[in-house]
Amino acid sequence: MPLTVGTAGHVDHGKTWLVQALTGKDTDRLPEEKRRGISIDLGYAPLDLPDGRRLSLIDVPGHERFVRNMVAGATGIDLFLLVVDATEGPRPQTHEHLAILRLLGIEDGVVAVTKTDAVGPERVEAAVAEANELVPDAEVVAVSAAKETGLDELRAALARAADRREQRSGELPTRLFVDRVFTLRGIGTVATGTLWSGSIGGGDELLIEPRGRAVRVRSVEVHDLPVERAGPAQRVAVALPGLERTELRRGDALVEPGAYPVSFRLDVVLEELEPIPDGARLQVHHGTAEIPARVVRIGSRYAQLRLASPAVSARGDRVVLRRETTIGGGLVLDPSPQRSLDEARLELLEQGDAASIVCALAFEPVRTRDLAARALLAPSELAAGIADLERSGDWVYSADWLHAERERVHARLTEHAERSPLEPGVALGELLPAEWADDLVPRLGIEQRGGRAYAPGTTASLGERGEAAAALEALLAEAGTGTARVDDPELARYLEAEGRLVRLGDGRAVSREAYAQARETLIAECEREGRITLARFRDLLRISRRPAQLLLERFDVDGVTRRVGDERILRRAGTRSG
Repeated sequence: MPLTVGTAGHVDHGKTWLVQALTGKDTDRLPEEKRRGISIDLGYAPLDLPDGRRLSLIDVPGHERFVRNMVAGATGIDLFLLVVDATEGPRPQTHEHLAILRLLGIEDGVVAVTKTDAVGPERVEAAVAEANELVPDAEVVAVSAAKETGLDELRAALARAADRREQRSGELPTRLFVDRVFTLRGIGTVATGTLWSGSIGGGDELLIEPRGRAVRVRSVEVHDLPVERAGPAQRVAVALPGLERTELRRGDALVEPGAYPVSFRLDVVLEELEPIPDGARLQVHHGTAEIPARVVRIGSRYAQLRLASPAVSARGDRVVLRRETTIGGGLVLDPSPQRSLDEARLELLEQGDAASIVCALAFEPVRTRDLAARALLAPSELAAGIADLERSGDWVYSADWLHAERERVHARLTEHAERSPLEPGVALGELLPAEWADDLVPRLGIEQRGGRAYAPGTTASLGERGEAAAALEALLAEAGTGTARVDDPELARYLEAEGRLVRLGDGRAVSREAYAQARETLIAECEREGRITLARFRDLLRISRRPAQLLLERFDVDGVTRRVGDERILRRAGTRSG
C-alpha cells in the first residue's frame, strides 16, 4: 500500500539528517542548502520499512521564511514525521507545522525526538514527555541520527502508523499537483509530484490545469524506477514530450480531462486559529499552489474564497490560510460556486450524504458531467441524487431553484413591461445565462420572441405615449421623402413594428407612405435605365443628398438594390410588389 510521509518541525531540529539516516539519501540538493546548512526547498527519498513496504518521504524546510514550501509538500502526504530536538524541545515552527498538519486533516504519524546523543537520559525522558503532551495520539521515538540509534524503532512505528492509514482511492479521477519541473537530456520536460488520486501511465492524455494545456505522458517513474502505471499516494515523475519547461510550474496540476472544475472561487467551512474578518486578504495554499485571495464570510462558519488566479479543486480538499503566519484553514464544500452566498446550501453540503450534496450543488442549472466533477461521488451515488432533481436537456437543477427562478424572471418581466410598454420584452442574454436559456425557457413559463423574453400574453402598446406618436407621425408626413430626425428611438422602433414609419440611419426616419413613394420612383428608374446614381435619385425626389443616401442604404438593406461602384442596380428579388 503506497503512502507518503512528510517531515515537520522547527529549523535545525535534524529533519534532513534523520531522513538521510533512515533512507541513505541527502535530500538537500541545492547549492545554497549545502552552503547554509538548512533546507530551503522540498526533498524526496524512498523509505523502506521492515516488512518490505516502501513509503515515499518528503523532507520539508523548517525555517519560518520557507513555510510556504512546507505547506506545498505537506498537502500531498498521508502521515507525518514530526521532529523535535531533545536539546530545545518544541519551538515556534514545531507548533505552526503541527497546526498546518491538523488543518490539512493529517492526523496520523510519529514523533521523533532527535539529537538524543547530545543530552543525558533525564533530558531525553523529559523531551519524550513533552512530545507525548504535544501530540497525544502519536507514538514518540527517541533517536540519534549521528549514532544511528532508535532508527529501527522509528521504522517500526512508521509501519504501525501506515497500517492504520486507509489507502487512497484509485477509482477517483487522476490528479497530480506539480511540485518540481526540470529538463533531462534525451527525455525533455519532467514533472514530479505526489499522485493525489487515480493513476498515471505512459500514453495517458492529461490536462495541465488551470491553463488547460493538453499533454501526453511518455513514461512514468517512481523513485527513479520506471513503472507501467503509478498509483495514488506515490511520488511520481512523468516525462512530457513536446512541452517546454516554462509551460509548467509548481502549483499546476496534471488531471484527467473534464474531471475537475477550475474556478476563481471556493466555498469552504472555516477552521480558524485566529479570527478571520470578512474581507480579509490572505494567501490560500491549495495543493502545491499559493494564491492571493479575499475572504467573503457566510454566516459564522462558512466563507467564499475569491481567488486572484484559478484553483483546481474538489469537494473535500483542504486549504491552509496564511498571512504573516498560519491563521486557519478550510474544507472545500463547493469547488466551483457562483457568487451567490447561501448559508443553507453550504449546510446541506456539509452534511455529506449524496442526496444533500447533489441537491446543494444543483441549486442552479448544472450539466451532469460538471455535477460529477464538483461532487466527486461514485456513479451510483450521483445517479441516486439526480433522481430527485428536475431535468431539462443536459441540465439538472432543484425544484426549489426552478420555483425561485420562475418568480424572479416573472417579476423582472412584469416590472420592465410596466416601465417600457413600447418594448415589454427583455433580451434573453440580460435575463438568463445564454448557455442554458434555450433549455430552461419553456420551464419558466415565459414566451420567447426574436431573442427576447416576454411575460405570457404581453404585447407592446403606446401607453401614455400616444400624443408623442401622433406628433412624430405628423412631422414625418410634413417632411415627405425628405426624412425627419427621431429623438425617441424606442418610440420609433415601436411605430416601425406597427408599420407606421421606416427607420433610416443617423437617427432619421420617413413615413411608410414616403418610403413606398421613393421605392416606386427608384424601381421605375432602374427598370428604364438599368441603374441609378445617388445624384439622379436625389433629383428625382427633389430632396437633399444626405436623405437620398440614407434611403438608398435602406433599400440595400431591404434587398431592393445592390450597390455596384457609385451606382445601384435592382436585385433579382427587387420588384414593384412589397
